[in-house]
Amino acid sequence: MDLKDKVAIVTGGAQGIGYAITGKLLRAGACVAIGDINLPEVEKAARELSKSDKEYAEENIAGYLLDVTDIKSCESFVARTIDKLGRIDILVNNAGITKDNLVIRMSDDEWDKVLAVNLKGSFNMIRACTRQMMKQRYGKIINMSSIIGIIGNPGQANYASSKGGLIALTKSCARELASRNITVNAIAPGFIKTRMTNVLSDTQKQELEKQIPLGRIGLPEDVANLCLFLAGSESDYITGEVIRVDGGMAI
Repeated sequence: MDLKDKVAIVTGGAQGIGYAITGKLLRAGACVAIGDINLPEVEKAARELSKSDKEYAEENIAGYLLDVTDIKSCESFVARTIDKLGRIDILVNNAGITKDNLVIRMSDDEWDKVLAVNLKGSFNMIRACTRQMMKQRYGKIINMSSIIGIIGNPGQANYASSKGGLIALTKSCARELASRNITVNAIAPGFIKTRMTNVLSDTQKQELEKQIPLGRIGLPEDVANLCLFLAGSESDYITGEVIRVDGGMAI
């Protein structure tokens, strides 16, 4: 996969799946701007990634503060990326949070914050990037949904709603932007080894693995591999799709 001369944005790129995606895009030759609400963490991630592989130079990566719930922050981030890297070819909407609770106990704050980051945040970034992509008549937008947005999950009504809404947003944007040669797809990871799953007990992990035909919790690289494909020219005739990376969990 060759992404030389391509410029990507990865939100929530300082850790977990976003960090793996950033590394994969860099190794394919892309320049990447990563954004995160935690500025010290995003700067640390940019430094680590710039030193981790001799195949790309330090100037190929930038890390900036980004609050995806704030459209002004999104627009500023996009403007800084264009100013430094010249264009935007790939947008990976990976930033996301959870605030789990049963519906009967869920607070307005728990509902609103999850929807604001996971759904409105992706909308904000698409809106901020689309003008540049339309001008170029080229773009790849990849939204990070979840298997929970397809099958639901007790205690995660807010998260499931945000990720299900992201699937609907993906399909609508795919139809709107196709005439400008911009593809929009979604990835729906299952249970992936990240900070979120690391807090589970060994017993809980074993119970999860019993639900997965491939018999293991996924790795961030499993998701990053698909993201790389969707970011490249080999996926030019794919748009509006939701592709699961779940080890067969939702067969």
